[in-house]
Amino acid sequence: MDAVNEGNLDDAADQRTCLICGDRATGLHYGIISCEGCKGFFKRSICNKRVYRCSRDKNCEMSRKQRNRCQYCRLLKCLQMGMNRKAIREDGMPGGRNKSIGPVQITEEEIERIMSGQEFKEDAPEHTWGNNGDSDHSSPSNGASEGNQPSPASTLSSNRSVEMNGYTVALRDQYINTSMSTHYQLLPHLFSYAAQSGLLTPQPRSLYPQSHPLVLQLVAAEDLAPLNTPMLIEDGYKVTQVELFALLCRLADELLFRQISWIKKLPFFCELSIEDYTCLLSSTWQELILLSCLTIYSSQIFGDLADVTAKYTPSDDELQGFSEDGMEVMERLIYLFRKFHQLKISNEEYACMKAINFLNQDIRGLSNISQLEQLNKRYWYVCQDFTEYKYPHQPKRFPEIMMCLPEIRCIAGKLVNVPLEQLPLLFKAVLHSCKSRKFQSET
Repeated sequence: MDAVNEGNLDDAADQRTCLICGDRATGLHYGIISCEGCKGFFKRSICNKRVYRCSRDKNCEMSRKQRNRCQYCRLLKCLQMGMNRKAIREDGMPGGRNKSIGPVQITEEEIERIMSGQEFKEDAPEHTWGNNGDSDHSSPSNGASEGNQPSPASTLSSNRSVEMNGYTVALRDQYINTSMSTHYQLLPHLFSYAAQSGLLTPQPRSLYPQSHPLVLQLVAAEDLAPLNTPMLIEDGYKVTQVELFALLCRLADELLFRQISWIKKLPFFCELSIEDYTCLLSSTWQELILLSCLTIYSSQIFGDLADVTAKYTPSDDELQGFSEDGMEVMERLIYLFRKFHQLKISNEEYACMKAINFLNQDIRGLSNISQLEQLNKRYWYVCQDFTEYKYPHQPKRFPEIMMCLPEIRCIAGKLVNVPLEQLPLLFKAVLHSCKSRKFQSET
């Protein structure tokens, strides 16, 4: 049995792809799964303090064949994906400075300082390199470039940084004998990565024995019954801002109560303290509610609630006073709805996503961080195993699903900056847009 498991592990490792260019990955380098070529390129760029220039729109395609065409966009993507420059040894010798360092969260301003050379100016003069200033001598699979087309653009600006709490990336342990892909650092790469990477031929396999009972336990903890909050309004009735706000509060109360009940039914409930559960819930309740609204309760939220918001007419003052924060949250919610509608998340995937998001060891004030990290990894691997087994012809489904979680965290974090009186208008705009898109896609 051990020999079989080792074989499965080796096969899974061979199927991992570099998050920068889609080439075959060789392991965890500077915090993320990557190939030898991108690993060496990133190290040379940082150690030699190189500053590149892009002759296009700073959105060049990044694939195995195209990666040498634009060093600027390649380094940019390395930083966006979370490659950790602090993990490079200062002496430039092989081996990372700290093997435990994982992917980093880096702001748009920090990326700009690195790309422009500002971060290097105190130590050395700036050197500008052309697009042919570096090549991958360390990668055996270099290919000649056949053109340089921009990556597919998403609905969000490719220059907008998404703040997100990263999951600790670690090597495989005793939980599940299958490979793990880290999440991406910027949302616009969600669509382009799948398009750039060469899709591997799916290999039929069975679900690992440990995964099935863990998934069933998570689904059993969920309350999948329809929401009880009344959301039916008689024809012709005009809903006021105050009435809609009160309805949103009642919905939030019911959804929050369901999250509290969910915690008590979790299969690992006895493994953590009440203090840690309180800390986790107080930090993630908005994210859990948002995730549930986009999945198991989506038919009511984008159906019944959307019909109620349609009967609310905002005043001119409300429209003119709608904040920039509200506009950004609206844009991100619509984008996320499109992604969830495209993926059609199953109840099993939703239950795993929710557990992974909840078990966030980066939250301040927790006492048993190591146990949280182990639980997080357990359900990360379980979700990956289930997704790859259930959807063998969608090899990029798991990383796409995981990428939705940091975006949910980002939206929840920005939602607190939207004034309460603007929430009715925000929900009306989001639900109207999403319901229209849903109707168009079904017809």
